[in-house]
Amino acid sequence: MIKLLLFGTVGATEIIIIALIILLLFGGRKIPELMKGLGKGVKSFKDGMKGIEEELKEESEDLDKTLKQ
Repeated sequence: MIKLLLFGTVGATEIIIIALIILLLFGGRKIPELMKGLGKGVKSFKDGMKGIEEELKEESEDLDKTLKQ
């Protein structure tokens, strides 16, 4: 179960109701497109984070080399 700050816990019934509402709002054809866009966004975010980690690692290595000289 998922515990929310104001609403207590969210059980399976509530999750199913939310899923049905989303299905009614967007329709069966639009949901895969939304999920595809969400997946691309998550992938882009992860790639950006990986790039930042690599830059920090390179800067740290450069700083270590400079300090050892």
